Amino acid sequence: MTGQAHSHDAEELCEAGRELYAHALREGRIPARDTAAAPCLVDSGLLHPALDDADLLEPVAPVAALNRMLRGSRARIADEHRREDRLVEQFEPLLRTGGPRAAGAQTPMLRLHSGTQRINRAITEAMAEARQEVLAVQPHTGLAGPRGEAAHDVAYDRDQQLLDRGGRIRTLFQHTVVHLPAVHAHNERLVGDIEARCLDELTDRLLVMDRTVAFVPAGDDGRLALEVRHPALVTYFATTFDRLWRLATPMYPQPVRRPTLNGVTPRQRAIARLLIEGHTDAVIADRLGMNIRTARVHIGKLAATLGSESRAQLGFLIAGSGILELEEAAR
Repeated sequence: MTGQAHSHDAEELCEAGRELYAHALREGRIPARDTAAAPCLVDSGLLHPALDDADLLEPVAPVAALNRMLRGSRARIADEHRREDRLVEQFEPLLRTGGPRAAGAQTPMLRLHSGTQRINRAITEAMAEARQEVLAVQPHTGLAGPRGEAAHDVAYDRDQQLLDRGGRIRTLFQHTVVHLPAVHAHNERLVGDIEARCLDELTDRLLVMDRTVAFVPAGDDGRLALEVRHPALVTYFATTFDRLWRLATPMYPQPVRRPTLNGVTPRQRAIARLLIEGHTDAVIADRLGMNIRTARVHIGKLAATLGSESRAQLGFLIAGSGILELEEAAR
């Protein structure tokens, strides 16, 4: 196999690599010379020299290998989120100062909208231009503040008009809001190509129309929104959405129930991941979109399930329980 065939990412396996790795798992160990056709297995750490014979290679357990590869993927996604936040921070003061516009420019690449009504009007206008697809991230807070009944009707009308034009809508929700009646009512009311998935943690609200225009929050109170038409930035937002979408759990039209592993619920596993990272109860509650009292109830149940008597012991028991590795293998 040529070097060209091994230009793939470290978190991927080529066909030859998959076959050789499966063979190594069946045999327990293989001669080092057999990896000439798939050097990526050694480079990625999926095969390592046997302690008693350096000419033989042993495979890493699939669960451990998968967990390590997923950690690398998620670390890159987290880096992209931080870059997105830095971009918004850097551009917000520039947008406030204004400045001369390019001669003949019809639509600015970046536009700041202030106030719930103005934000919703700008979104409605952009939706009216869309013909193909809308990508939406809907965490527990909104881009234009809390929605009332009238705002829900406006959102329904503009969504249904896109679907009537043959477009489709994909939405990412946070797990804490998927059981709210308003979420299900909105999805079930719409007729057309609509799909929804959910994650424990999400970015702030994001809307991308036809991969040409995006809306992101520009403040903490929901009163400012940034309309983005710069192709590079919009592509970046859409790529981030696509990667989150692949990690999410389907909830509409066909919901998938995430399994309870060793008596630990999916919500408790999400909390466990943040606990072993050293986050406080307040940070965990904010990241998962719940109030601190609810977070502490889940932490108490997790401690009871694992038999922990202290916060320090709980972190140790989580690390040794294997529940996080089991979840990665189940994805």
